[in-house]
Amino acid sequence: MFVINIMAATLSALGRHGTIVVALSIFAGMLLPGLAPALKPWLGETIVILLTLAFLRVDPAALRLLARRPALVVLATGWVMMLTPLLLAGLFRAARLDTAMPDLYFILILQICAPSLMSSPAMAALIGVDVALTLATLLLCTALTPFTASMFTHVLLGNALVEPLNFGLKLFLIVAGAALVAAVIRRLAGNDRIERERQAIDGLSVIGMFIFAAAAMDGVAAHFMAAPAFVLGITALTFVLTLGMMAVTTLVFWPAGRHRAFAIGILAGNRNMGLMLTAVGFAVPDLAWLYFGLAQFPIYLMPMLLKPLARRFAENR
Repeated sequence: MFVINIMAATLSALGRHGTIVVALSIFAGMLLPGLAPALKPWLGETIVILLTLAFLRVDPAALRLLARRPALVVLATGWVMMLTPLLLAGLFRAARLDTAMPDLYFILILQICAPSLMSSPAMAALIGVDVALTLATLLLCTALTPFTASMFTHVLLGNALVEPLNFGLKLFLIVAGAALVAAVIRRLAGNDRIERERQAIDGLSVIGMFIFAAAAMDGVAAHFMAAPAFVLGITALTFVLTLGMMAVTTLVFWPAGRHRAFAIGILAGNRNMGLMLTAVGFAVPDLAWLYFGLAQFPIYLMPMLLKPLARRFAENR
């Protein structure tokens, strides 16, 4: 019993201080030799577990928002999952990335077709924006991913890289399977028990995110030593794309209200590339993997970077 209490307390502490722990994890994967290669084989399983834990933390009451406020949720989902991929794909092709840097183009397409991160509601809570809207839109985006992602990857990448039916089926099985397992656990444990243990669940998520981020750093340090300017340029691209999608989306939805607009911006800027890579079996070119690793920097550092903005939002409410 003592050991169980210690483990529960440790998980709760991780859940409370998760922002710092997950930010440190990306540096641990770069600075500790052998850590990233050791964790990389477990990346797929880790992503599925993280998705299951995220579904477990979903408040069933938030699903009712889809019925109470369907128009904004549907518009936000359409923007995130349909219009944004079309606009950015056009921009990438105008820059001739599909022919000049096809490996980079490949991972960029996977990124813009991916649903929002399951941690987006937590980030919305940090900023002090509409968490319920974020959660409802996230769930709809995730549900549509097997259909929209398979369609866009087929149109933009062709069958040579991603076979649409197989890709869509894998995405469906991952998402539906995680949601089903979470629903069974919630049914057996009960809503009250899940709510009481939310910090411990968050602690498990922090452990999963540490494994995920550290594994994603495999090869990043070696690439930096070999070509520092190139790696810094790719890193800058990840920040520009993440923050750019967030900023443009916020402006587009500004008429809906500042807090709602920023909530949708968070969804548009933070994409679950790990889910997409799981569906393709992590069989990606070296440059694509490098981009995937570097893209964790804006994602994992975002909560810390947005703290000043969170305070400003709070002061102006």
